[in-house]
Amino acid sequence: MVLGKHNIHSFTHMNKAGLVEAVNQVLGTTKVQAEMVVDTVFDSIVKTLTKGDEVAIAGVGKFTVKMRKARDARNPKTGETVKVPAMKVPKFSAAKALKDAVR
Repeated sequence: MVLGKHNIHSFTHMNKAGLVEAVNQVLGTTKVQAEMVVDTVFDSIVKTLTKGDEVAIAGVGKFTVKMRKARDARNPKTGETVKVPAMKVPKFSAAKALKDAVR
């Protein structure tokens, strides 16, 4: 993985602020500039998926859009059956390198 080559803190929980900090450490920029980098990456992924295209990141995985069929669901509060319409949902498939790193 790319970040594995750099001296990055070990995080117990990663969120946007942690990603910004990691980018800031690697690039040596201001936190505002690092946040712009992180925002640009995620905005690019969202825009690409919105168009129906996929995003593949070598060593990490692939983001795609999947069509989920309409189905019947049950309201847990009332027990009533509810129709859930078909919808597009984001999907992530981890690359072999990421799966191996996590094992």
